[in-house]
Amino acid sequence: MTTLIPEPAPLRSLIDALKRLPGVGERTARRMAYHLLQHDIQGAEALAQALSGAVHDLQRCRRCNGISEQELCALCTSPQRDASLLCVVETPADQNMIEASHGYDGLYYVLMGRLAPIDGVGPEALQVERLLARAAAPEVKEVILATNFTSEGETTAHHLAELLRARGVRLSRLARGVPAGSELEYVDASTIAWALHERKRT
Repeated sequence: MTTLIPEPAPLRSLIDALKRLPGVGERTARRMAYHLLQHDIQGAEALAQALSGAVHDLQRCRRCNGISEQELCALCTSPQRDASLLCVVETPADQNMIEASHGYDGLYYVLMGRLAPIDGVGPEALQVERLLARAAAPEVKEVILATNFTSEGETTAHHLAELLRARGVRLSRLARGVPAGSELEYVDASTIAWALHERKRT
């Protein structure tokens, strides 16, 4: 029977913290922790400082709910953006991918998640009322539902469409140029640009 050497408490805490990252399990987290402590102490210190700075210096944009250094983010305050278009995405990573496509010049609302009843994520967790209030702004003429084409993303889009349609909001959905089952963060920019161009009314 193999006896494991007890891990010092700070090392155990580091491994447990790394396990919170998506796709990182016990073995990967341990490998990362040992690598930093054995081979890259400066990198570990830089990572700690960057994480601390991000946690303390970043906030949610009051208008779009995205990540920002200021109360209002740079996109929401840009006079070059088309305020009549409001694109609803699940995550800041999805927002960045749409921006990278250079096929959209409107504004955004970031849900910071998606409906997942099995996991206990309902409309309250996504603060859907904030989106409804944002979509009700007089300058908004069209809301583009750009949630992912996963089962949760489709459920989220359907739920939001019902709420927004009941308020008389003009809606469209990303065209199926984005492959079913995919997430925007991993779709190439040209595909996203085409999907935005060919979006359909809902």
